[in-house]
Amino acid sequence: MDDAVFDRVATTIYEAPIGEYLGRDGAEVMARFAGKEVGLADKEYLFREGEYAKTFYIVTSGRLALVREGDSKRQDVIIHVLEKGDLVGELSFIDGRQHTVSCQALGEARVLSFAVTDLTPLIDNHPRVLYDFMRAVIIRVHATTAAITRQRQELADYIATGGKRS
Repeated sequence: MDDAVFDRVATTIYEAPIGEYLGRDGAEVMARFAGKEVGLADKEYLFREGEYAKTFYIVTSGRLALVREGDSKRQDVIIHVLEKGDLVGELSFIDGRQHTVSCQALGEARVLSFAVTDLTPLIDNHPRVLYDFMRAVIIRVHATTAAITRQRQELADYIATGGKRS
């Protein structure tokens, strides 16, 4: 990739939430191993529930929706909306399991892809960057789990009090 594209990719990674853990140097290392930027049309799927992940992505523009796909009896349900800088598909990428939801573009969107084969050299040549990436993902999972637990407790309290605040 030419210098201008490299700098844009490194800056995108650095400005994403994971950049806090990677730092500028780590973002530049990740940019060297990034695959390509992929464009998605409105409603186009990046991946579908049940597919195995060999790639994770960083949203570079537009918005994506994590979707529980419906069927003839129920509509699709948007679970979460992802925006510029957000990671997508990283958990299935790390644990090698199938995606549990689908990911669909909301309007035109672009993502930067990181395939297993692209990142394998990081294991030997840049283990600290790979460690920092994994740490960033785990911190995100902890924050999400804490938020869900808090919301669940608030809902339980609301139901227990009949909607009355104490």
